[in-house]
Amino acid sequence: MDSKKKRHEVAKSKLHPLNKHRERYDFKLLIERCPELDSFVKPNKFGDESIDFFNPEAVKMLNKALLKQYYHIDYWDIPENYLCPPIPGRADYIHYVASLLGETYQGEIPKGKQIKCLDIGTGANLVYPIIGTQEYGWSFIASDIDPISIENAQKIITENSNLTALIEIRHQTNPNQIFKGIVDPSECISVTICNPPFHKSAKEAQAGTTRKLQNLKGEKSIKTELNFGGQSNELWCKGGEKKFIKNMIKESKQFGKSCLWFTTLVSKEVNLPAIYNALKLVKATTVKTIPMGQGNKVSRIVAWSFL
Repeated sequence: MDSKKKRHEVAKSKLHPLNKHRERYDFKLLIERCPELDSFVKPNKFGDESIDFFNPEAVKMLNKALLKQYYHIDYWDIPENYLCPPIPGRADYIHYVASLLGETYQGEIPKGKQIKCLDIGTGANLVYPIIGTQEYGWSFIASDIDPISIENAQKIITENSNLTALIEIRHQTNPNQIFKGIVDPSECISVTICNPPFHKSAKEAQAGTTRKLQNLKGEKSIKTELNFGGQSNELWCKGGEKKFIKNMIKESKQFGKSCLWFTTLVSKEVNLPAIYNALKLVKATTVKTIPMGQGNKVSRIVAWSFL
């Protein structure tokens, strides 16, 4: 039992040093902040307080509690079957981007609304802008192609007075464009962030979820359930992650003078050579790869600049 706990703690230590979620969840504290979480908290097989991470309602309630406790968000909700992201991993991306900006700003992480960020595909959950505004005071443009996501994200902003002056929602009406129609060439963007659709098709997304659940539960025959939800445009797109990022790189060239850093998550290591080649073709002046790790999952951020 002790060795299992030890492994859990080591896994958490892979998170960015500034991440507030490096320790195990303090469920007593979280229930105080969000009493509705109480009914979802039960001892796990090691006797520790936890939730059933295969229950979408439990995961959503945990997110509500975390956002309330650590990011001062009194109202947060998402429509049924929309992506409910794990907060520690989302926070990690924001902190690594902050460190990247820190390198650019003489070693000190810049704070305040003069740092303008673009979140590409913000989703109904709006989690990246929430964390970025509350941790660093940055301002955000949050874009998405899905009208329901746009409407829900706007409601989150409206219901939380600490977000209204810092986040602007913009609807991308052309699904083939990423920056065009969203970024005005006269705007100065400090950094763009993106968690691109991972899979090439709905079938691949379903197979990936089944495989993940089989690995976690140790069962070969299992009914597929998306514990974090997700609409088609959130989980998959034609050509998958590789094609989406290559398109983003190609289009970013036209906005190279408007933006200091472009960044994206890259989940599949096998896609990196094609991404580096695309960056070479557009003549990016600086390219950085930032490793990230959460639990057994290894990921990375690829960042590039034309300045």
